[in-house]
Amino acid sequence: MPDYTKPAHWADSNNKLFPQQVGFTCPPHDFDAAPSDFLRIAPKTVGVHGRMLHVPDYRHELDQRRRNFNLLDEFVECMANNGADVCGQVGSNWVHACGLGVEGVRQHCEKLSETYETPFHMAGYAMVEALRELNVEKVALNGVYHWPSWWQGTAAFLKEAGFDVVWAGNFVDQGFIESQEVCNAQIWCFDGDLAEKSMRYVAGKAPNVDAYLASGMCNFRRKEDGLAERFVSLEVGLESVLGKPVVTHDNALYWRIFKTLGLSPVTKQGALLSTLSGA
Repeated sequence: MPDYTKPAHWADSNNKLFPQQVGFTCPPHDFDAAPSDFLRIAPKTVGVHGRMLHVPDYRHELDQRRRNFNLLDEFVECMANNGADVCGQVGSNWVHACGLGVEGVRQHCEKLSETYETPFHMAGYAMVEALRELNVEKVALNGVYHWPSWWQGTAAFLKEAGFDVVWAGNFVDQGFIESQEVCNAQIWCFDGDLAEKSMRYVAGKAPNVDAYLASGMCNFRRKEDGLAERFVSLEVGLESVLGKPVVTHDNALYWRIFKTLGLSPVTKQGALLSTLSGA
């Protein structure tokens, strides 16, 4: 890690555009909804900035995540230079693709946070922290659109963290999409009713778990207007149907960022985000 000092003028809140400033990054070749989603549920005092990782030949391969893991350092330094108070990394597979293991990822996040004087959180590890916050032990994982190597990696990472993954599988395993090729062709955005159908399927496979999980940053189009929504926008309804907490990589990352800022959502949210002070 380099010898770094965050620009001193950011310590004076009068020099910032917003009292709380959040930086997000996402994998290459995906226009990511996380900055917009987070801003929609955040207090007006929060500002958000996004920065996409740049890998020109990116093909969504796990090995490409491992080989470009150092880009996260570059991202945090960039955001620190520009006055971010906290940074969030979208993309759940990076934590298991990097090969560092659960403790190694925790240490890496801590080291980046200390080096660039700016807290840094990864979606994949935020889920682990969120489940520990809820005192969860048994879980079932909705692998959504994730390729088998992706959701299997997430399940293995959760098991390494000490959780009992009772069942895991994606939309193809659930029988809602005929093949992984057909699933990939939808570019991570699906019919609105698939969110509840798939979560009900997972609940049927594992009725006695403490929480239901969903991988990645899956998008579902509303019937009335075609607007794409993620699980963070659907979690209240899903929890009322399932009767258990729904922990996803989007709401876990947002929860961790809010916790770091000492804030809570201004919208009605599910069990996890409602643990925050003032929620």
